[in-house]
Amino acid sequence: MHDPHLLQIFLAGFFTFVALFYTILVLIKKRQQQPVVTMGPTYSCHWWNHLTFRVFRAAIWLFCVTIAVYPPVYAYLGPIHFLSVPQVMWSGAMFLVLGFALAVAANFTLGQQWRSGIVKTSTHKLIQKGLYRISRNPGYIGVAVAQLGFFLALPSIFSLLCLLVGLTALRRQALLEEAFLQERYDSEYLDYQRLVPRWL
Repeated sequence: MHDPHLLQIFLAGFFTFVALFYTILVLIKKRQQQPVVTMGPTYSCHWWNHLTFRVFRAAIWLFCVTIAVYPPVYAYLGPIHFLSVPQVMWSGAMFLVLGFALAVAANFTLGQQWRSGIVKTSTHKLIQKGLYRISRNPGYIGVAVAQLGFFLALPSIFSLLCLLVGLTALRRQALLEEAFLQERYDSEYLDYQRLVPRWL
């Protein structure tokens, strides 16, 4: 028998784990004196993208934990009932895990060069190995898959809004990073761009 509360507990645990994982990762890299998180100039497109992700990540975590503790709160998120089918919702949970795993794999492919945002003062080289031989933005694909998974796992107006805003912000960030990489690496990046698609 399907227990919707079990899925709600899973979502609360999953997003708590993700938050702790990236917090610990950032703290470790800061201790290694690596600039890993930058929002760019205040009120720039880069800055708004980062702020949007931070606000939505915090809201998603807060709502998931609250629903796990007090399930009736879900009714205030505008449930989409025709998608509230156990098979669909648990498929969404699997997409969440898959997307997170892909994003982490992409992050670790970058190794010491992993960062959040555009670090203009770094001496990083252009990464073209591993997942970056298949897509120029494998980490963002992972995030997008996870966002779709969240919408399916908790089908509601809130999670649909998170999905639409998230996909828009990912595309804008990818374009910003492309412009930076083209300026920084010039013909090397143009060659890479011709060989490897932006997404898939």
